[in-house]
Amino acid sequence: MINRGMKPPHPGSMIRDIMEGIKEETGNSLTITTVAQGLGVTRSTVSAILNERQGISSQMAIRLSEAFGSTPQFWVKLQSDYDLWHADKKVNKSEVRHFLSPRTLESA
Repeated sequence: MINRGMKPPHPGSMIRDIMEGIKEETGNSLTITTVAQGLGVTRSTVSAILNERQGISSQMAIRLSEAFGSTPQFWVKLQSDYDLWHADKKVNKSEVRHFLSPRTLESA
């Protein structure tokens, strides 16, 4: 079931928050170029993610988990939640035929 409430954050907003947190804690700013070099990707790729014009791949999730001390699953779930929320807004469920009733699913 998709939570129809608040829009989940895009991974780019999480990366921006992390970059801001590092600046607050250390006084050192991470630039897009620095992050791109650290991740081994192009500056345009990082910029597109930070500006929420591009999602993250499984490979990027691994890179981000290594760079920021998290897990790839964290990043993949963040992207998946974001994508599903948007998809739920676009799909007209009344046009979809139901092949199984909820009762059939419960007894399976």
